Parts: sequence; structure tokens; C-alpha cells
Amino acid sequence: MSFVFIPFVVIGLFILISSFFVVKQQTAAIVERFGKFHSIRQSGLHLKIPLIDKISGRLSLKIQQLDVIIETKTLDDVFVRIKVSVQYKVISEKVYDAFYKLDYPHDQITSYVFDVVRAEVPKMKLDDVFVKKDDIALAVKAELNDAMSDYGFDIIKTLVTDIDPDAQVKEAMNRINAADREKTAAQYEGDAQRILIVEKAKAEAESKRLQGQGIADQRREIARGLEESVDVLNRVGINSQEASALIVVTQHYDTLQAIGSETNSNLILLPNSPQAGSQMLNDMVASFTASNQIGEAMKQSKLKKKE
Repeated sequence: MSFVFIPFVVIGLFILISSFFVVKQQTAAIVERFGKFHSIRQSGLHLKIPLIDKISGRLSLKIQQLDVIIETKTLDDVFVRIKVSVQYKVISEKVYDAFYKLDYPHDQITSYVFDVVRAEVPKMKLDDVFVKKDDIALAVKAELNDAMSDYGFDIIKTLVTDIDPDAQVKEAMNRINAADREKTAAQYEGDAQRILIVEKAKAEAESKRLQGQGIADQRREIARGLEESVDVLNRVGINSQEASALIVVTQHYDTLQAIGSETNSNLILLPNSPQAGSQMLNDMVASFTASNQIGEAMKQSKLKKKE
């Protein structure tokens, strides 16, 4: 007889065990009784009436993400693929609405994202789409919040995570960018070359100025030395003409001596014969005498004109 009760015991244990169920953390369970909503159970251990109560579904209360890819056209007739990531969650106080009002929340969110993006992007040029992607995301979030809050969903954040124009458009944009950078580089190179030329010209001008100043100082010192030499010679009874001629001849022979001291010099001073010095002296004395005579004659003619 004891064997007769074993099936009843097993069935009773099964019914007792099935009366208990566990709901995980950040999850809500919907319990129906005879097909009608009965209650919402949060995380923990719960009891239900076997064969009467039924767990119709469970909803996660965690933040979820849905990625939506939309293809649309910009104001300048460029087709782009835009990826919008929507982060949302079920409002814990509106689990009933989230479970019973929408069968496919992902499809509903996707439809609203398509509607907003295809309304906003055609108003912008391609460059503006990249610059104002945050504005697009905010518009999507505002529209979704208004629409999905009635269904028990809270839109946490929307992000435009990718903007992908047509391949030919991207290639053209890269060429434009490269050309612009090459133009900028050429301008910088031109500016650098101009600065080098200007600075080089300034350096050459400064070098010439200093060289001229050096030559002028050298000639000034030579003239001062010649003046002192003439004064010394005048003191010993040699007049200015003879002193000048003597100095020139002396410098001539000093130059010959300097040339001769250089073993590798290929400079030739003409004339350089021994008679050249004497001839040079005679020519200089004669020219000085002639110039004095001309000067005296000019003075005499001026005096006669005044009389």
C-alpha cells in the first residue's frame, strides 16, 4: 500500500517546489493569474500558487544599448551612413507599461531614431554633420524621451558614434585636405626662402659696409703716415714734391720686396725693372713741377681779371 502513495508524494513535492521562484537582481518578473495581470515581483525569493499563477515574463532593469544604422542624404546631396547608439532602461515604476504596451521596444526605438535623423541631417551639409553630431544626438534623445516615457522606458543617452560618407566622397575629402596641407607647406617654404634671402642680403650689406669702413680707415691711416713722413723729410731740407716722389719709390721697392718674400706667389708687378724706379721718380717730379706751374699761371690770370 505504501507504494501507492509514492506518486502522490512526488507530485506534491513537485507542486511545492514549483510554488517558489527566484527573481535576480535588477530584474522584474510579471506574474499573471488565469491569464490576467496579477503582480510585479522584484529581486528575491517569491511564492506563487501552482497551476494558477504563471510568470509571463521577466524584464531587465539594467541600462541597455541599441545601435541603429541609418543611411540618409545631406544638404549637399552626399549619402552618409550614421550610427546612433541609444542607451535606455525600463523605469522600475512602469514595468507594467513596458511589458504590456510594447511588444518590440527595439523596433519602436529604431523607428523614432530613423525619423529624427532623416529629418535633421538633410538640413546640414556634410561638414556640418561632423561638427554638429552632438546636436543630432540631442534631438534624437529629446524625441525618444517624449515618445518612450509613455511606454515605461527612460532614454539615458544617445550618441552619434560613426559618420561614414560614400567611399568616393571620403577619397575626395582626403585629396582636398592633402592639397590644402601642401599649399600651406609651400607657403611656409616660400616664407622661409624669402627670410633667408633677406637675411643674406642684410648680412652682405653689413659686410660691405664694414669692409668699406675698414678700407676708409686704412687709407686715412696711410694718408696720416704719409703726411708725417713728408713733414719729417721737410725738416731735413727735402721739399714736398721730392718727398712725395721718394715715398712713392720707397713703397714701390717695398712692394717688390714683399712679392719676392712669397715663395708661392705668382703675382707680377709691372714695371719692375731697376730703371723703372728712376723713371717713375723723374715722371713724378716732372708732373709735380708742371702742376705747380699750371697752378701759378691760373692764380696770375685770376689776379689780372680782378684788376
